[in-house]
Amino acid sequence: MARIAFLGLGRMGGGMAARLVAAGHQVTVYNRSPEKAAGLVAAGATLAATPREAAQGAEAIFAMVADDDASRAAWLGADGALAGEYAPNAFAVEFSTLSRPWVLELAKHAAAHGLRYLDSPVTGLPDAAAAGALVLFLGGDGADIDAARPLLEPLCISIVRFGEVGAGTSYKLIQNLLGSIQIAATAEALRTAELAGLDLATVTATLSQGGAASPTVIRMCREMLAGSHDRDIAFTANLRLKDTRIGVELADAVGTPAALGHTAQDIFERLVAAGYGELSETKVIDLLRD
Repeated sequence: MARIAFLGLGRMGGGMAARLVAAGHQVTVYNRSPEKAAGLVAAGATLAATPREAAQGAEAIFAMVADDDASRAAWLGADGALAGEYAPNAFAVEFSTLSRPWVLELAKHAAAHGLRYLDSPVTGLPDAAAAGALVLFLGGDGADIDAARPLLEPLCISIVRFGEVGAGTSYKLIQNLLGSIQIAATAEALRTAELAGLDLATVTATLSQGGAASPTVIRMCREMLAGSHDRDIAFTANLRLKDTRIGVELADAVGTPAALGHTAQDIFERLVAAGYGELSETKVIDLLRD
């Protein structure tokens, strides 16, 4: 079994770290709010006071944080993971959904410290993270990915390599931007149905079985109909805006017109500006009602 440092115990990271503990690895965890580690410590993990401390002796350093700023804080600086004394040729794996420029910069920092870097954003909600049912989107050297596979397998049902470092992130941003467009479009469709006097329960059931259905549309129809935007939150409006923004930045950088992406970004910017950033992304339906 390996010594693994895990940085970030949010909705996704906590479940992922628990999977590694259950698999028998020696897991040291770090989180900015240390109280979130209590359950993991009770299960056998060790709590570190800083990312650097967590990385001491680690054969792999994993991170699952909210955004580029949180990632920089976790990896860089005097207390960052890269300042630690980890095992030779250790892995550095970012599971977070981050901007492609930062992923490429971080890869250079990791390589300069002798680490084998992989970008591995994931797809799946927190319940999938806790069940080890994520799909990992990998960017990195093929041999490094093969070597890391035994460490990654407790987390997922599938590992997909898209190419060299940065490729996994590129794919994840494309997928999430498409998801943002679908979420905004689902809210617009339901609001149109509402204004047209249709029964939303019937509309939701029918949309979910029709040609326009996708896992995102089906889930959004169900959750927007329920209207429980302030509890059991799988993904906040803040996170949706972040993913939409960096997805649009990628599209702009490669020269895609991205008209629908820019429209979705505008909608989620309005949602966050209205004060709903910490509520579910499904709150967008109410934005269209205002």
